[in-house]
Amino acid sequence: MLMASQEQRAGVRKRARPGTAGARHTRGGEGTAKGRVSDVQRARMVLAARQVVADEGYGRMSVERVVARAGVSRKTFYDLFENREDCFLEAFDDAIARAGRIVGETYAGERGWRERIRAGLAALLALLDEEPELRAVCVVEALAAGPRVLEHRARAVRALIDAVDEGRRESRKGDPPPLTAEGVVGAVFAVIHARALVDSSAAQSPLLDLLGPLMAMIVLPYLGAAAADRELARPAPAPSHRAPRRVGDALEGLDMRLTYRTLRVLAVIAQHPDTSNRQIADEAGVTDQGQVSKLLMRLANLGLIRNMGEGHTKGGPNAWRLTPKGEEVEGAIRVETASG
Repeated sequence: MLMASQEQRAGVRKRARPGTAGARHTRGGEGTAKGRVSDVQRARMVLAARQVVADEGYGRMSVERVVARAGVSRKTFYDLFENREDCFLEAFDDAIARAGRIVGETYAGERGWRERIRAGLAALLALLDEEPELRAVCVVEALAAGPRVLEHRARAVRALIDAVDEGRRESRKGDPPPLTAEGVVGAVFAVIHARALVDSSAAQSPLLDLLGPLMAMIVLPYLGAAAADRELARPAPAPSHRAPRRVGDALEGLDMRLTYRTLRVLAVIAQHPDTSNRQIADEAGVTDQGQVSKLLMRLANLGLIRNMGEGHTKGGPNAWRLTPKGEEVEGAIRVETASG
């Protein structure tokens, strides 16, 4: 259920411009690091777009609001996106791909149509409960975001319809027409959409509480009233908090501009813990020792690295090591880049 297509999962890479992700394979790793900078800046803007849309709606999502929240320039935005719709489309594709992975794995782990649908729907409702921004992007604001987004949304909904339509093979009520699945999915999303529109500040039951009633709606035309009653009586599973953090999430709230040099320094410290200023400068290809010292102090002030050596206080060398937060940021950047 909610299995995104390969094209949707690759959406971010297909829209990458020459000189960004495509420049990763140059000699010596310089292109790779510069490509990582573009990936990180892109992730920050996608995260910012998601937050702006969740807070203010797609209608108020402007380029100015996105770049202000992401901490990047308008030039950086237009280097990577055509316009605000292009940026939102990437946020939507990213959210759909993420939901597709989580829901698809749960769906595939069950046997039998009804159990697969129930497991997939439970995973989807739990994810929408856990991530309000994802709920806003996928369920509410996508409907107002223009024809390209609606086209991508229609493909995701089509996958859901196909999954539900498999119920005709197990039908105990003759052979329901193919249109049945389309009507069922439409009804399910109408209920979810109505609940998602409720102000988050108001008292609101978790979407996961809807699992039984929604499953009853789904199985009724295929398996009959008795099966629907059984679904109503089944308790919803306890929510699971999975959701690995992504680049944009790891950088959220971090007041820094990530450059090629910054990423090279973080990577060197990750690969060679307890490294001195001079060693870092040599490995990162920075000739100005003063610039390296300033950058290291900035990273230390941000809580990304710490000095394990005696440093200047006793005349000994510095020995820089990533903090847990620094490991999270460097690791998230590395994993995201590798996954592309």
